[in-house]
Amino acid sequence: MLLAVFALAGGLVAGCGSKNNSSENSPSPSASAPSESAQPAAIDIKELKVSFVPSKDPETIITATDPLKDLLKAQLATEGYNVDKVSIDVGTTYEAVGEALTAGSTDIGFIPGGTYALYDDGADVILTATRAGLSNDSDNAKDWNDNKPTAATAEQANYYRSLFIAGPSKKGQELAAKVNGGEQLTWEDLNSANWAIMSTSSSAGYIYPTLWLQKNFNKSLTDLSHVVTSDSYGTSFARLAAGQADVIVAYADARRDFEPKWTADFGRGQSIWDETNVIGVTQGIYNDTISVSKNDKIMTDEFKTALQNAFIAIAQTEEGKKVISVYSHEGYKVAQSSDYDGERQAQELIKSMKK
Repeated sequence: MLLAVFALAGGLVAGCGSKNNSSENSPSPSASAPSESAQPAAIDIKELKVSFVPSKDPETIITATDPLKDLLKAQLATEGYNVDKVSIDVGTTYEAVGEALTAGSTDIGFIPGGTYALYDDGADVILTATRAGLSNDSDNAKDWNDNKPTAATAEQANYYRSLFIAGPSKKGQELAAKVNGGEQLTWEDLNSANWAIMSTSSSAGYIYPTLWLQKNFNKSLTDLSHVVTSDSYGTSFARLAAGQADVIVAYADARRDFEPKWTADFGRGQSIWDETNVIGVTQGIYNDTISVSKNDKIMTDEFKTALQNAFIAIAQTEEGKKVISVYSHEGYKVAQSSDYDGERQAQELIKSMKK
């Protein structure tokens, strides 16, 4: 979700493109004459660039978010901004989107809290995502297995968890059997497995699982003997299904997202709920962000407020809900930098462990 959400996943390469030409893209008053009611002149913006992190298949994200272009243009018009073009791309990595925000080569980034904390010198958080809570929210792994499948609830949640998910391989089943039998896993148990993880700025796929390992074993994901980094959660689940990985780390509702593909695309004969088990649960993770570039002349305080209003309004429409559901987002609320102090502490711990 960025579950554990929220987060809370092509087109961006080499820092996600060249820096915007500020003289072309800076907001400027429309040349049209003021109306008789003396309404303020609309502000013209030539292009607004929106980038997404690759937490899912990039083509899936591009297709799902295409309607956002017209929705955002229409809603910003009600806020007094005429946007000529909205372009959307997906970063090659989480870091690529953070770097693009810092460089000013993208204007808006849908990024997890961990990525924001890493790049907050160049990115400014404006919104945090809300999403449906889950029927399971225990910090005890066995509870998740005793109460499968996990389902969404009507209550909106502002945090999620990351799960350590064991698959159908012999080693995965062995680890799950110990957890479901009430036994404590040892570092030797975990270190004997094959792991698939996400990049170092992924909250659910790296940072919080590392904090869990540090707390329980004074170890990190990089201490594991058999670990590969996946380019998306879809790749991790494919590896789990194929037996190439015994354990993956993912946001808590990821199995709900990949349930159809488990049998249809990954070739498994039983459901994802029958063939996977949770062997570890992290602390809560603050939801994904919508962040904007600090190094972009169009990002005035007034325009950031307009973007906040626009995204909140879009999320309340049926078409808007379909767009943001690609990240399991259901709405947005105004965020402030201090909301992510926990993420900054996590990053500091990660840095200290690498020294």
